Amino acid sequence: MGIVAGLDSSPDFTRIVVCDADTGAVLRQGYAQHPVDTPDGGRPSDVDPQAWLLSLGEAAGGGLLEGVQAIGVSAQQNALIPLDAQGNTVRPAITGGDKRAQVAAADLVDALGGREAWAQAVGCVPQAAQPVTKLRWLAKNEPENARRTAALLQAHDWLVWQLLGRPVRRTTDRGGASGTGYWSAATGAYRPDLVELALGHQAMLPEVIGPSDAAGTTPEGLLISAGTGETMAAAFGLGIGLGDAVVSLGASGSVMAVHPEALADQTGMITSLADATGMHLPVVTTLNAVRALRGTAELLGLPDLESLSELAMKSTPGSHGLVLLPYLEGERTPHLPHTAGTLAGLRRESMKAEHLARASFEGMLCGLADALDVLRGRGVEVRRIFLLGQAAELPAVQAAAPSLFGAQVVVPQPADYAAIGAARQAAWALGVSQGALDPRNPPAWQGAAAQVLEPGDDLAVGQAVRQQFVSVREQTHPGAFRP
Repeated sequence: MGIVAGLDSSPDFTRIVVCDADTGAVLRQGYAQHPVDTPDGGRPSDVDPQAWLLSLGEAAGGGLLEGVQAIGVSAQQNALIPLDAQGNTVRPAITGGDKRAQVAAADLVDALGGREAWAQAVGCVPQAAQPVTKLRWLAKNEPENARRTAALLQAHDWLVWQLLGRPVRRTTDRGGASGTGYWSAATGAYRPDLVELALGHQAMLPEVIGPSDAAGTTPEGLLISAGTGETMAAAFGLGIGLGDAVVSLGASGSVMAVHPEALADQTGMITSLADATGMHLPVVTTLNAVRALRGTAELLGLPDLESLSELAMKSTPGSHGLVLLPYLEGERTPHLPHTAGTLAGLRRESMKAEHLARASFEGMLCGLADALDVLRGRGVEVRRIFLLGQAAELPAVQAAAPSLFGAQVVVPQPADYAAIGAARQAAWALGVSQGALDPRNPPAWQGAAAQVLEPGDDLAVGQAVRQQFVSVREQTHPGAFRP
């Protein structure tokens, strides 16, 4: 079919890959940091979206897009761009999981009648990062800007709209819409009443188009696909399908899996997202993952996680009875927002640095296994687990994960999976427009190169370690976890 491009506009940079439309082979790539001024060295929560366009232009320099027939756009999720009636930005985009919106999230939960009401309405309970919560914050803290807001876009919607020359029609996709807090993955429809509840009045919302649909064509004849959020694009780039789950190891952790239907979860533990193919991506998050490892490394005076992993490998499964409940920031899964971590099983023989090191890895992975159990308990099939994040490369993680998760673990080689997923979406839209591909079946690109780890003979030992963790969790927080 030719060549296509995928661009991923993350919170910090733009990355572009140019791929063969038939095989997915990466032919060339570009990269540029967003030109965002951060005087305190941190990531700003308010960003002029023009910065995304500037880095896009820089990343695409040197003829990178020469010969490209279609482009897909992936971008950071939860960035809210309020537009006025003329299509100009009312204020800078509000990005990230801004803590200033936590009060607004609690207000919204109460305003609709509690967590269950939200889970039933749109498949998720408002969090500080979500656009619906940012609308509430805007209405409360910048009422004049709220009054001027006539239309709402997210980052990938805005970039697609700009690439197409700001047409009258504005579009989004199911994946991006499902994270807003005012679109339901179960019904496939917006809830304008929730926009009004948050903002104080209605606003224009982008049209939700299908996974293989094109958002439009540029005056130069370049096809632009629907675009999607980074999570959905990365899942599409990895090539995950039914039976697959993805465990992401960041400071916090997340577990998502492909499922044929939306899951309405009354507890609010599951966020019901849509994916980039027409399926669903139920997600369960934990507040503590790699932050538990970093905290343990600091406590033991170790310089990095590699040293912590090396020390942990000197211990044995079960850490000589030491169990770490890694709830250092409170926890979402189970719902224990105000708790702290717990170290149990202290005996004279277990009070060694290597056992604490091992307990930190086992505690982190058992916490994520709890999140997996939430999905499994709702009928989600998990046969294979993709493990993402830099910590996935650590020997202590790879040694323990398969037996604790009770499944085959796949550790993909590092790659720009969100950009690759955006390019695959572009190839799909291009193929459909040419009559070469079925709108229901994406192009069959080669899957990610990866290391495959099996539980093997360690399964029984791993499940015993897991039961040790569960026993301590139940003793310490009885009844808190109900998958």
